[in-house]
Amino acid sequence: MQTNTGTDVLERFFRYVQVNTESSDEHADRVPSTPCQFDLANLLADELRELGARDVSVSDHAYVTAHIPASSGAEDAPRLGLIAHLDTTEAAPGAGVRPHIVSYAGGDLVCGEVDGRPVSISPEKEPALDELVGEDLVCTDGTTLLGADDKAGVAEIMSLVALLAADPSIPHPPLGICFCPDEEIGHGAALLDLASFGCAYAYTVDGGPVGELEWECFNAAEATVSFEGFSIHPGDAKDRMVNAANLLVDYQGLLPAAQRPEHTAGYEGFMHLMSVSGTVTHATARYIVRDHDAAKFERKLELMRAAADFLNTRLGEERVHVEFKREYRNMAEVVGDHPELIERAEQAFSAAGVVPKVIPIRGGTDGAQLSFRGLPCPNLSTGAYCCHGVNEFIPVSSLEKMVEVLVELVGRFA
Repeated sequence: MQTNTGTDVLERFFRYVQVNTESSDEHADRVPSTPCQFDLANLLADELRELGARDVSVSDHAYVTAHIPASSGAEDAPRLGLIAHLDTTEAAPGAGVRPHIVSYAGGDLVCGEVDGRPVSISPEKEPALDELVGEDLVCTDGTTLLGADDKAGVAEIMSLVALLAADPSIPHPPLGICFCPDEEIGHGAALLDLASFGCAYAYTVDGGPVGELEWECFNAAEATVSFEGFSIHPGDAKDRMVNAANLLVDYQGLLPAAQRPEHTAGYEGFMHLMSVSGTVTHATARYIVRDHDAAKFERKLELMRAAADFLNTRLGEERVHVEFKREYRNMAEVVGDHPELIERAEQAFSAAGVVPKVIPIRGGTDGAQLSFRGLPCPNLSTGAYCCHGVNEFIPVSSLEKMVEVLVELVGRFA
């Protein structure tokens, strides 16, 4: 089915990325972690109401949910969910996004200039650029991220809703639409009311280049390692001082460098040192631990415990403590029992002229939590590249193509 979607989805995308929704790990004990996420949530809810969606609501935790009636003849089909997230990562500035289009002619992609220097990325750093010569690419001005992760997914879903409102005869089952907060800090789907959402299965639209289809993700945990030192004047420190900052360095040195993310790919997991702080008296290191294989994941956690035990034994007292917070599991354990979800998504990509590429997620999505909560939920591409940084971009054609894919997808559930 061919549809003219470009103008609508591009306009929506430009509008949504200019609404700041940066989440904050510092405030991860509340949902949403930042009140600004309500700004986009309320905007989307208003637009959904204008498009005739039913049961539109914004919860106290900034979850936007709505229902779309089925096309004629598909009323009895199980409800299908489409999900994207509101927030953007705090890894790069997310406020004041100024999107613009670059007609890419090859070479370095220059998105803007900061302090007199171009902000650019080369085909050596992003090989996909070689295949995008001649494309119109939506970029930032170089001072912020773009927010295609995941406002591209939001715009694509909303453009689909607009298409169905304009032409309800487009085949589709009853649909549940959801936009979640705080996916970037790991708990975006935890408070979604699945009973009222009422879907038998769903897809997140939160992936990368067009054609990516993901139903495997990491097992994930966060590790906080604390180091307790003993401070004394350095002139009188021999055999007495215990420098907590040095303990942190020693601990990191015990973990295998080959299992850092910069040395891994595909199904290889990692232990990633995210942040450190420290003085002689106290130091803290925060890690994220990831692996697709559950047994290998557990071995990584045990290795981190063993490194702490080694240092404590060497010291003759317990000064290194490791705490783990398990975040999500590999959704393949659930989605693998629903091969029809993968098959229909592959068919939708192919029908839209896209070669599907089934790959494991080197990360996680809301679909991981939702799958283990009883809602099988693979992940679809958005078309975005270089997410979580100022070089983020998305081809205009990818935004348009993903709306076509969604049209084809919902038709296969009618």
